[in-house]
Amino acid sequence: MSWNPAMEPGCPDEVGVDAIETLIVPRSRDIGGFEVRRALPAPKRQMVGPFIFFDQAGPAELLTGQGIDVRPHPHIGLGTVTYLFRGDFHHRDSTGADQTIRPGALNWMVAGRGVTHSERTSAEARKGPNSLFGIQTWLALPETHEDVAPSFEHHGKDTLPMIEDGGISLRLILGNAYGQSAPARMLSETFYADVKLEAGARLPLPDDHEDRGIYIVEGSISIAGQEYSAPQMMVFRPGDKITVAASAHGARIMILGGATLNGPRYIWWNFVASSKERIEAAKEEWRAERWGEGRFDLPVDDREEHIPLPA
Repeated sequence: MSWNPAMEPGCPDEVGVDAIETLIVPRSRDIGGFEVRRALPAPKRQMVGPFIFFDQAGPAELLTGQGIDVRPHPHIGLGTVTYLFRGDFHHRDSTGADQTIRPGALNWMVAGRGVTHSERTSAEARKGPNSLFGIQTWLALPETHEDVAPSFEHHGKDTLPMIEDGGISLRLILGNAYGQSAPARMLSETFYADVKLEAGARLPLPDDHEDRGIYIVEGSISIAGQEYSAPQMMVFRPGDKITVAASAHGARIMILGGATLNGPRYIWWNFVASSKERIEAAKEEWRAERWGEGRFDLPVDDREEHIPLPA
């Protein structure tokens, strides 16, 4: 597929490394033998387009009987994106959704005014040794959609657009890029893709989105002759034509971005909002534990426990 015929040879070298507006080295933390690397929010960058939270989960190898158990917890004002390279998650939420996600598929949950969900390694995966490796992101919602009803969409890997050309294998997860559109309903201009690059392959970033970033999952890439290795995130100046080239061993990257929102967002625990008042109201409702009487309920088949409001 000839999907970028206008890119002229030599373009990768026509920009300098100053085209990288922000370089982020993710913070690493251990949550009980399981490593998470957080790239967003960062001290010098809260968002890339609407992306306000970006975590790499794993890679982790788990023994028979072991798994990840994220108990029911709340969200407001955001959409959550789960995308896996290895392993699975059994997702259940207060909209009634009950869905196991596996590599290459998409779980997209819009919290809106309030939702509760849990994510656990499936019972099937726990029957033997299992792995987990993936990316979880949050997208802040535009102010006009902060109070929408919560919703959930699952899209299998075969429904997500694929582009394969010149050593590039790209799966579009969300939004619009390279003339393709992913099926999930977006509430703001967005693009998000999983890209595998063979040795020396070159990928031009979309230049029709205001904010653009790259997260290096595996391997390394070069930009304007400078090499960058996993795990790092780089955010680029708007408008510059950017092409990245894979190193001699290839690379796997996530590309992301979209339109900037109309202002920064407040973040407290699992809540994102354009005002502190919205967060305070959500805190009080979760603390009260009056399930089903306000904005929060518990997942239908996962009601025995939940994560309490932090002190």
